[in-house]
Amino acid sequence: MKRDSTGGSEQTPEPAANRGVTRRDALRRGAALGGAVVGTAGLAGCVSAPADALLAEGFESDVDWETAASIGPEEPLSAFDWRIQRSRSQAATGEWSLELFTEGDHDDGTAWATTTLTPPADASSFSVSLQAWSASESFNALRDLVVLLGPEQPTDESSFPSPGENTSSTPGAPAGGPHEPLHLADGWREYGFDWRPETVPETLHFAVGVSVIWEADAAHYVDDVEIAASTDASR
Repeated sequence: MKRDSTGGSEQTPEPAANRGVTRRDALRRGAALGGAVVGTAGLAGCVSAPADALLAEGFESDVDWETAASIGPEEPLSAFDWRIQRSRSQAATGEWSLELFTEGDHDDGTAWATTTLTPPADASSFSVSLQAWSASESFNALRDLVVLLGPEQPTDESSFPSPGENTSSTPGAPAGGPHEPLHLADGWREYGFDWRPETVPETLHFAVGVSVIWEADAAHYVDDVEIAASTDASR
């Protein structure tokens, strides 16, 4: 149950909301027009070549992602109930998404799925966007979305950016990603970040997961993961 990335329920997906022009739309239009690809942080002063699509995952077919979880040192990991699998319960586009279930008895519990990528040899920066689903909007902090793009696989929550951080505003960060609240909207909401490392490694690890804050069981969904690599014309 805890390492199933291919199974899923058979419920009818809800239609995606009309989100207007999103970060993902901007990335796609930039690539299609052959223009500069600039994320929400601006990457000011840089002229970029058209983006290369490093990953475009909608979970419409089986995926070979590794899944993992961690909790604090007080109890064994077996005490933490979590599940990551493909599901038809919700979908931003298509019929499938990635479901991340976490129980709420451990407010330091984190569960994530990871895949390995090989960036272009001339890549210098990356822009990432994805859709995340929450059952309700809440002013209380219930769960955080944690995302990582970097040279090392995560081993626990501390491997991800610090709570509230988004590396779009941190040029040269050793790894990219946000650690931002879920439940900012009822249903689907787009998250994204830019990452400009000092040196691009030959192999990248991308991870997306959920970190528990509020003590209640919850299922969240991730869909439409897109990673674009850009090269600086100035480098």
